[in-house]
Amino acid sequence: MTVNVETLDKLERKITLTLSSEDINKEIESRLKRLSRTVKADGFRPGKVPMSVVSQRYGYSVQYEVVNDKVGRAFSDAATQAQLRVAGQPTITQKDEAGDGQLAFDAVFEVYPEVKIGDLGAVSVERVTAEVSEEAIDRTVEILRKQRRTFAQRPADDGAAEGDRVTIDFEGKIDGEPFQGGKADGFQFLIGEGQMLEQFDKAVRGMKVGESKTFPLQFPEDYQGKDVAGKEADFMVTMKKIEQQQLPVLDEAFIQSLGIADGTVESLRADVKRNLEREVKFRVRARNKQAAMEALLGAAELEVPKALVTAEVERMTEGARAELKQRGIKDADSAPIPAEVFQPQAERRVRLGLTVAELVRANNLQAKPDQLQAHIEELAQSYEKPAEVVRWYLSDRQRMAEVEAVVIENNVADFVLGKAQVTEKALPFDELMQS
Repeated sequence: MTVNVETLDKLERKITLTLSSEDINKEIESRLKRLSRTVKADGFRPGKVPMSVVSQRYGYSVQYEVVNDKVGRAFSDAATQAQLRVAGQPTITQKDEAGDGQLAFDAVFEVYPEVKIGDLGAVSVERVTAEVSEEAIDRTVEILRKQRRTFAQRPADDGAAEGDRVTIDFEGKIDGEPFQGGKADGFQFLIGEGQMLEQFDKAVRGMKVGESKTFPLQFPEDYQGKDVAGKEADFMVTMKKIEQQQLPVLDEAFIQSLGIADGTVESLRADVKRNLEREVKFRVRARNKQAAMEALLGAAELEVPKALVTAEVERMTEGARAELKQRGIKDADSAPIPAEVFQPQAERRVRLGLTVAELVRANNLQAKPDQLQAHIEELAQSYEKPAEVVRWYLSDRQRMAEVEAVVIENNVADFVLGKAQVTEKALPFDELMQS
């Protein structure tokens, strides 16, 4: 059979498919007969329903299934014969005109593009590095102490200070009118830890139990409460309780409670450093991977199949709905989510995916078994029982597929960085962790 492929656009193609009416009718009859053996109808025993009744009830749906199956198989055979890589699903419409005893259909579809990757040696990429400082270790040890802190009542004459846990009653008004969320009794927060707006935090400092005060507060323009964003409110606060924090002593018992067997400060700091270095490594790798992927995209030339972008937009939309559901948003399934919101990101994902696939194919960058094992073991090191985590990954195909995708991305990033003109930039630890 000769397949005639018509080019409609850069990636769009059309094939005309011809099916025998006789073959379709035979298949419909065969399926109806099989169906008649099990179909139930009032007034008839199972398997004794007349074919005329079966045909009347199920003929249209069976015909639809048969035609779909036949057209799908014919399209697959034609695409294979023409050596076409089809991107997405074809749009199939029946033609009005066909030869005697035949049905004709037009299949319009897109093909995967040719991906041309330019000279990566001419590409500039900034690669970052970062080191774990002694100050970073100090701060992490303090965080561990804060996570296990206790609180005790402050002396009555003491005012609230940095790090104290305070319990207050407050009421806010805008233009003399209360607003939603602007009032609470027995509200508790920690001073100086970013739990409240800075103006509120500062106003409470120094207050004593039983004291009340009124102060103005300007809500930021980008405040999450849209009804009050950018507006000025007057708050009245009454201090009910002040508790000062008590950090645990950095002694042997405390250190052992963190899982450090010998209970020494040196061993604790060494453990903290290892964990921070692991986190730094992942973050640096992610930053450099992103830079490499951007450089790769800039060096690639290709047309992007619309069908793949549409499918990606649909996936992203479903993901957004699932997130809304998780957050308890009502009617998340029917919430209006404009497709154009995801269009640029979807197109970029498809473009990058096609480019990465071509680079992997052309340079044999597939994930090797030893790379998969090494990556899983690296991930497992941050858990209390690494061996169990390794088994957890190895026991599930989906999880292994996710690991394989990450390893391939790492291979691609390393390949690009190995070819490109790389400049090194040392990032301060804090800047890296905030990014």
